[in-house]
Amino acid sequence: MGKIKIIAFLILAFIIYKIFISVKNFETSLDKQVAEIEKMDFEKEDEVIGLMMYLGQEGDLELVEHLLVKSRSKCFEMKATAEEYSNAYYECARIKAMVKGGKIISIIEELEVL
Repeated sequence: MGKIKIIAFLILAFIIYKIFISVKNFETSLDKQVAEIEKMDFEKEDEVIGLMMYLGQEGDLELVEHLLVKSRSKCFEMKATAEEYSNAYYECARIKAMVKGGKIISIIEELEVL
């Protein structure tokens, strides 16, 4: 009877070990898949706040550059700094744009000047 209990205990321990390893591998592969998806840069249309830089004369301003900004306050802070060191015209705006990897790819429509 003693040998049967030991064998049953070893089999039970082996089954628990296999379940533990399976769960751990599943979690690891799931984490890797999430990281892969986060690495991929999907292009999507979104409403964002952008710092816009225009060059040209008063009536004939041309958009030269744009930058995705996380918040209005950060945009106003960056605008003030940029205007100190540049002769370009800057504005913060809520825009509809194509965004990829945290950057504005193209502007579809300017919704509101902030």
